[in-house]
Amino acid sequence: MKIRVGLVEDDVNLIKSTSAKLGLFEDVELIFTAQNGNEALEHIEKSQVHIILMDINMPEMNGIEATSRIKKISPDTKVIIHTIFDDNDKIFESILAGASGYLLKDEKPNKLFDSITEALEGGAPMSRSIATKTLQLIRKSSTKKREEFNLTKRELEILNALASGQNYNLIAEELFISPKTVRKHIENIYQKLQVHSKVEAVQLALKHGIIGTR
Repeated sequence: MKIRVGLVEDDVNLIKSTSAKLGLFEDVELIFTAQNGNEALEHIEKSQVHIILMDINMPEMNGIEATSRIKKISPDTKVIIHTIFDDNDKIFESILAGASGYLLKDEKPNKLFDSITEALEGGAPMSRSIATKTLQLIRKSSTKKREEFNLTKRELEILNALASGQNYNLIAEELFISPKTVRKHIENIYQKLQVHSKVEAVQLALKHGIIGTR
């Protein structure tokens, strides 16, 4: 079965060039083109596409809002942002809207096709420069959260140890401190995170990227 693709783009020349790229692959079928988010929504309700290539800057409804609406209407439809914009805000907003990937328009045909298949397999394809920016965003977000909660280096060490399932005595041995000191640090962690148990502390820390998954 061919991969059914929708293309949302307001530049006629880019519609032609992207269509030509997709036409190089026998496994891909371009089902519709639309020039703004509103048109895309009209198509999504009647055209059963597997994936949509979505521009961002368009009249009437931009690509980020369209992506959010499409994911509500058809959660299984994948959306890859296909744009010239590589600024942090656009990347972050697109991910929050439910986009499965983020590609710049100057990617070669093979990269475009590989990204489509990767997204359909559950991946998150990105242009190389976008992937780098996304990692930077994640790091900045993690650092910001740590600063917001005002956790010390020692408290972060103990949180990571708790996430690994270590008990107070083992943590004390590894950090060369007394179990009583460990308990005091944990009390401080509870207060800063505004939680009341180890489970809540670890869950909150993982959710906000304060500590890594184990």
